[in-house]
Amino acid sequence: MTVAPLAAAEPGLVAGPAVAAAPARAPRATASAALAWLGLAPFAAYIVLFLVLPTILSLASGLFDADGALTADNLAALADPTIVAVFGNTVWLSAATAAIGAVLGALICYALLGVADTHPMRRVVDAASSVLAQFGGVMLAFAWIATFGLQGVVTELLQGAGIDPYAEGPWIYELPGLFGPYIYFQVPLMVITFMPALAALKPQWAEANLTLGGTRAGFWAHVGVPVLAPAFLASLLLLFANAFSSYATAAALASQGGQIVPLQIRAALTSETVLGRENLAGALALGMIVIVALAMWAYSAVQRRAARWQR
Repeated sequence: MTVAPLAAAEPGLVAGPAVAAAPARAPRATASAALAWLGLAPFAAYIVLFLVLPTILSLASGLFDADGALTADNLAALADPTIVAVFGNTVWLSAATAAIGAVLGALICYALLGVADTHPMRRVVDAASSVLAQFGGVMLAFAWIATFGLQGVVTELLQGAGIDPYAEGPWIYELPGLFGPYIYFQVPLMVITFMPALAALKPQWAEANLTLGGTRAGFWAHVGVPVLAPAFLASLLLLFANAFSSYATAAALASQGGQIVPLQIRAALTSETVLGRENLAGALALGMIVIVALAMWAYSAVQRRAARWQR
């Protein structure tokens, strides 16, 4: 006697419900996907309105003159010695303040490494860093002028002691005067971004190093620094981009001239002495985008190299 398999003899008992259930799950999956995309709609609108659209407009404006005719004069102006010097000033200011802020912020994070997250000191530092990292613009410029300006509190104290910090001129309103305010908000930003990576170092790694006869210096040289290098570089690049694109603090301190690129863009848009070069601002913005893109490419290259041993 031949016995037929149940699925083959009576397909409706097994295959039928499975086939019938599949279409019921498809609408639910489609609805979930639609809700997910709907949830991303506000963020996508924000990105398009405040990032993509301004970038396209700035790039497009650099390719046209004041009459709307296509031209390459604006891009050729990027090779002008004055514009090259402005980009050099901006890169130097951003790189120097980013490096100083990164080192000082990393040292603060290292000092807090043995402090518990619930300790009052840790909470105070975290709260202060969150506030001071956003304390920029006109408020920071006013505080800096009131403290270190020509008639500032510290300046008056130094002059009373026979020290004149402005004997060579009011440098606080020029490029050197931007270093202090920029470092002021770079250090707390470094603390915010680098502290999670430093806190993620496992104590077991240090214990294993000591158990195997290693030293504390050897642990940092062979384990700690290689592990933290990508995070440190990422924070350094963030600080560089933050300083490179800062405008309000520099505009409030250096109200005249265009020593850095953001102020040069402002001069191209609002200057009453240089007319018909408004579209030069788009070319300057293009130069800024190229520099930031190169920085991101360097970060990606280092990240790929570090990922070889992190797998």
